[in-house]
Amino acid sequence: MKKLVFIAFAGIVMLFHGFCSSEQAPKYIFLHQATSAPPISYYDYIIIGGGTAGCPLAATLSQNATVLLLERGGSPYGNPNITDLSAFGRALSDLSHTSPSQRFISEDGVINARARVLGGGSCLNAGFYTRAGARYVDSAGWDGALTNESYRWVEKVVAFEPPIKQWQCAVRDGLLEAGVNPYNGFTYDHLFGTKVGGTIFDGDGQRHTAADLLEYANPEGITVMLHASVHKILFRVKEKMKPFAHGVVFRDAAGNKHRAYLNHGPKNEIIVSAGALGSPQLLMLSGLGPKDHLKAHNITVVLDQPLVGQGMSDNPMNAIFVPSPSPVEVSLIQVVGITHFGSYIEAASGENFAGSPQQRDFGMFSPKIGQLSTVPPKQRTPEALSRAIDSLQALDPSVFRGGFILEKVMGPISTGHLELKTKNPNDNPVITFNYFKDPQDLQRCVDGLKVIETIIESKAFTKFRYDYLSIPILLNMTANAPVNLLPRHANVSTSLEQFCKDTVMTIWHYHGGCQVGKVVDSDYRVLGVDALRVIDGSTFNNSPGTNPQATVMMLGRYMGVKILKERLESFKTN
Repeated sequence: MKKLVFIAFAGIVMLFHGFCSSEQAPKYIFLHQATSAPPISYYDYIIIGGGTAGCPLAATLSQNATVLLLERGGSPYGNPNITDLSAFGRALSDLSHTSPSQRFISEDGVINARARVLGGGSCLNAGFYTRAGARYVDSAGWDGALTNESYRWVEKVVAFEPPIKQWQCAVRDGLLEAGVNPYNGFTYDHLFGTKVGGTIFDGDGQRHTAADLLEYANPEGITVMLHASVHKILFRVKEKMKPFAHGVVFRDAAGNKHRAYLNHGPKNEIIVSAGALGSPQLLMLSGLGPKDHLKAHNITVVLDQPLVGQGMSDNPMNAIFVPSPSPVEVSLIQVVGITHFGSYIEAASGENFAGSPQQRDFGMFSPKIGQLSTVPPKQRTPEALSRAIDSLQALDPSVFRGGFILEKVMGPISTGHLELKTKNPNDNPVITFNYFKDPQDLQRCVDGLKVIETIIESKAFTKFRYDYLSIPILLNMTANAPVNLLPRHANVSTSLEQFCKDTVMTIWHYHGGCQVGKVVDSDYRVLGVDALRVIDGSTFNNSPGTNPQATVMMLGRYMGVKILKERLESFKTN
């Protein structure tokens, strides 16, 4: 019997999904470095965060108002580590202070990342594009017609149908054999069963992101400042009146301070779109949050709001590596199985998993990006990462022939919280997600892994598996890699429950911290203050669909249309 030399798993998928635009960068005349900003400026709307929600929101509002969009990172254009499918993972492994990705480690011990670039997480992820389900839209209270119209507005620029080749076809057919029916073909819609979803990579392997949606903007109505780090939202506070947000303080790359204020007008607003970490963090730094926590950091309390930073969730992801005797194509996430029990099944594959053999980067499965499921979360130290990276580099590239089949827990039900670590907005806050704290999340993981096992043993997958590699052996390989040789004797595999806990990773779909009904109302206005909204994934109670990026972009457009409508109606009445 032929021995298989391979390595099983040093890291896994970035599913926040998306890349930044094509080879020819758009000529945005409204893009500027914050060092060129005047000391004081005035706008109708000030949007903090040029990410997945902030870009479509700013583009929409600019049609009938003056908009300042403040982004703490730089431009994605001209950076092949962002734009090229073949370079997937390199931006995530860049730990420099100029990187478009900023690494953080939750208190749970899971290594994670947040975006620091115009276009946000859509510049870093694996590109999967899919809408939220109809039930999710209804529960959010969104207008169905405007929601669909807003999705289509996004899709005209950033969404494509991916080519489906042999590995992804085998996953698709294996899902159907496993009973994840019906087959819904290619669709952006969230439907129970198996489907092929969209991608933000075009046919040339170029990423298109939320930054591309700025092509809709009115160049006369928008100013985008890059490397503009907002330190504080300014409030006017008068007795017996709600605090009124009227300006922001931001610093440029040289550390110079600038102030931007709202023009006088009843509908002018500051809108925070800084993401699930940045938005609650900035509210706290500006004096909105749990008063005792703010006082401990010597922050003046504007409003005691104990729910800011609460309800933080990150959908847990677990996967099984399947070495293949046959060559497989390079693929990111394309096929998904949407189960009735609350787990989503996806897969990715390829020699070096989108990394070049010459560069030996190992792409989306590299411990360089922090995905190290081979040791339990609390043991994922920098030293452990270094050992894994060194072990990988010593192996022959052929050992990576195969792919990963993964499951993501929907929701999730388990929640945690966010707290400030320092008063510097560029520092990561302290985050706890409490993966699998709720037993239903753990059960969904177990059930998802059972479906994966069925896929691996399906007739459709025969070509892509070694007969002598049993499921217990694959589980042990996935949990104990890097290894140089297949063990002569398989260890007794751990329970699936323990496998879930020990090999949990992020899928980069974390959300919460400024949730609807707790921190903001149904129109995303911050409760207890005036002229301030939060519009991004921090407002979500659950992650929408199998991947949130389509819905976050949709929400930016959706709320931009609603806000402009309110603005026009106010002009008519006045």
